[in-house]
Amino acid sequence: MTIQLDTGSAGLRPAPLVLPPAFTGLVAAGSPGAAEQACRLADTGAADAGTLLMEERDDVIALAVVLAPNEPLATARRAFFVGMQALADAVGTFGPPEIPVTFLWPDTLTFNGARLGGGALHWPEGCREADTPDWLVFSAMLIASKRDAGDPGLTPDSTSLEEEGFAQDLREPLVESFARHLTKAFEIWSEDGAARSTGRYLARLALPPGARAAIEPGGDARLVHADGRVEIRPLLPTLVTPSWHDPATGTVRL
Repeated sequence: MTIQLDTGSAGLRPAPLVLPPAFTGLVAAGSPGAAEQACRLADTGAADAGTLLMEERDDVIALAVVLAPNEPLATARRAFFVGMQALADAVGTFGPPEIPVTFLWPDTLTFNGARLGGGALHWPEGCREADTPDWLVFSAMLIASKRDAGDPGLTPDSTSLEEEGFAQDLREPLVESFARHLTKAFEIWSEDGAARSTGRYLARLALPPGARAAIEPGGDARLVHADGRVEIRPLLPTLVTPSWHDPATGTVRL
């Protein structure tokens, strides 16, 4: 793994994480956050695939990891579903087993029926659909605490790790768990194919009663409703503008 930190990498330092061999951990302190830093490092060639950044914050757990796609952007975007699986598996590792971790199409992660966070995917500006990107970055953010958000009754659609009884000081263990689950998820993709991999994402996806879903090669969801009606839910628009993200705060919508 190559990490070439220079004067443009202010605020980055090695992270105290125990990670699988393919990963190198960094702490992104201050602004910009982990996602923007990871994209910049990847775009300048200063970091290889497996570079994993986490932010130093109390209100959210935020991370970003550099990926090395080997297929055109149009289909490589399905790596987003692998990242979401790893995120959900990591949350599930530390949460009460009787409470499911689910997805709202395509990028929102819910816990106990409320929005806990979400994921995003980034790629080089100007990369064409038919071209293989030099890099991808999967980033994610979870609400760690809503102590500064006022009366919880004012934000009933969201929840936090703290509210749901997760252990304190969970940032580093959860990021380490994410890396392990990400490794396993990509192994499944490599060994069993994309359909098996995206099927694991679909197992957590909230669907209308009686509906069945499949992920198309380009990443869109194809839903067949109980009455036979077919619906296509596109992936790309939400990757461009994540549905869970609050532009005003830069974090998860409360």
